[in-house]
Amino acid sequence: MERPAPAKQHFNSLIQMMKAIPDEQAAVEHFAAIRWKHGAFCPHCGSTKVYRFSDRRTHKCGDCRKRFSIKVGTIFEDSKIGLREWMLAVWLVTSHNEGIASTQLAKDIGVTQKTAWSMLHRMRYAAQTKSFNRPLEGEVEADETFIGGKKKKKHSKRTGGKQGGKGKAIIMGILERGGELVTGTLPNLRAKNVQGAINSVVAPGASVMTDEHVSFDGLSGRYTHHRVNHSASEYVRHFCLRSNGIESVLALFKRQVIGTHHWLSPKHLSRYLCEMTWRFNRREAEEGDRVNALLDQVSGRLTYKELIA
Repeated sequence: MERPAPAKQHFNSLIQMMKAIPDEQAAVEHFAAIRWKHGAFCPHCGSTKVYRFSDRRTHKCGDCRKRFSIKVGTIFEDSKIGLREWMLAVWLVTSHNEGIASTQLAKDIGVTQKTAWSMLHRMRYAAQTKSFNRPLEGEVEADETFIGGKKKKKHSKRTGGKQGGKGKAIIMGILERGGELVTGTLPNLRAKNVQGAINSVVAPGASVMTDEHVSFDGLSGRYTHHRVNHSASEYVRHFCLRSNGIESVLALFKRQVIGTHHWLSPKHLSRYLCEMTWRFNRREAEEGDRVNALLDQVSGRLTYKELIA
């Protein structure tokens, strides 16, 4: 029967990680220590009656009799890239505040751009928040912005008509001060969509800071609603009434899009947003802890066929 997985490695720099995981077998054992921290299980039937072959990489279920590797049932399944190269990629994605381009990742780990692009999307798939458990509370900031569209010198970011938002995707960000960030896309800036997004993640009674946009009208019935009037050049009131935090987060995402990726498909926008949000919510974690945290949530597959469908 499967022996207990070795303890996972700890590291706080890329050099330390390469020393701690010097070869592919060490990478397999490190990942096994994370994925099977509560004991080995079969990815096909869930049985804990698991045997390991002498190659130390192949396993067999004692119930369904199927053979498998530690990669099966994860974003690494069917990938010809070794786990050590995958861990290098995870390090680069989780440590760069503005992400990494597929062209740069391809150079860094020695794969084609197409392969690097697929790897990045698999990691973004893993970074998705599967569920939202604790509502945001206390002081919460909310804001929206536009991403994409034609590059024109437009000053308004508000409307989707003849001004700055035409042909662009709408991003919504909600930030608990000193806490978690929640982001997503909206079909339009109607009040029911904007306020519906806020109501779904913010606890009643919280203090919500927004700007003066009309889509926020009506929040005062459920929250203590404060507004700053950007159109009147007001950005902070009484030191604490501001929405600068969420505006900085959305600006960070724009820098990632423009400075790192240059362009992205609206189809995949939510995945890029998930990547940034995941990284931001672990901004206080050590570098190595972020790597291990992403490795701990790689269950599920995203095939290339699904990716380009």
